[in-house]
Amino acid sequence: MFLMAQHKITLLPGDGIGPEITSAVLKIIKATGVSIEWEKFHAGKTAIEKFGEPLPRAILDSIKANKVALKAPITTEVGKGFKSVNVQLRKALGLYANLRPTKSIEGIRSRYTDIDLIIVRENTESLYTGIENEITPGVVQALKVITRTASLRIAHFAFETARQRGRKKVTAVHKANIMKLSDGLFLDCCREVAKNYPDIEYNEIIVDNCAMQLVMNPHRFDVLVMENFYGDVLSDLCAGLVGGLGVVPGANLGEDACVFEAVHGSAPDIAGKGLANPTALLLSAVMMLEHIGEKPAADAIIKAVHQVYREGKALTKDMGGHASTEEFTAEIIRKIG
Repeated sequence: MFLMAQHKITLLPGDGIGPEITSAVLKIIKATGVSIEWEKFHAGKTAIEKFGEPLPRAILDSIKANKVALKAPITTEVGKGFKSVNVQLRKALGLYANLRPTKSIEGIRSRYTDIDLIIVRENTESLYTGIENEITPGVVQALKVITRTASLRIAHFAFETARQRGRKKVTAVHKANIMKLSDGLFLDCCREVAKNYPDIEYNEIIVDNCAMQLVMNPHRFDVLVMENFYGDVLSDLCAGLVGGLGVVPGANLGEDACVFEAVHGSAPDIAGKGLANPTALLLSAVMMLEHIGEKPAADAIIKAVHQVYREGKALTKDMGGHASTEEFTAEIIRKIG
């Protein structure tokens, strides 16, 4: 047990399988002895039903006050419905950096072993600013926005992340051969920042070639930094290299607040059936624990996760096993001791 000072953290249990995997993660964290006061809020569909809006102001106020939040998946409907809560949180809280470590776990069947990549995604602009309009019936345009300020900021974050984690190389992903002004600006900023980190190798790769190289030889990469849209696509591709979105963590980081989240969907088709795998949210919580200075507890959880997967006796259905969410959770807690 790791008895520490109490922390106050905002909690968004999400919808679909969100509440189930959130409950599992909270039990595991409690088993480490870390003391956390959770401020729980509804967001997304549940919030609309209760409050008439997907992201009540109280959530933002809580995260701003606590500085840290843990968020389970929230459904975003395709082509209709309310705006993505994820995007709204990033904009409202200035969460400019999306950090997606992608690492192999022994016991998880995947196409590769020993994958250890870090995807750094700019979180606030590019095509995801949501600036769209219909020019004339049947013709819609979406604007891609790239700024020097945001590009310098994310490049600096990528190199600092590399240095802090003992990484040796940062690769900037782009399409500047076609988007000469927007992606050209992004590359100029990466090159400018790279000069301040002579201890870290810097190179560049066109996004479509990067996708191919990740499939053919992912071990050639270390830290990859890219604009918003490319990061959304390639981070999911990288997750596929190690077993899927169900086993990779995610964090959205800003100057004044951080939101740690599972990056997979809310899977409403299996909600309430005890089939959900809490690993992605659990690993996101591990990142959160490290962030708040509870590294011994984070290390204990990571060790337990690796033991459970390596033994393969208490895995959920998506990982080829027969364990329920509750059984998987109980096994992790037993390993923590």
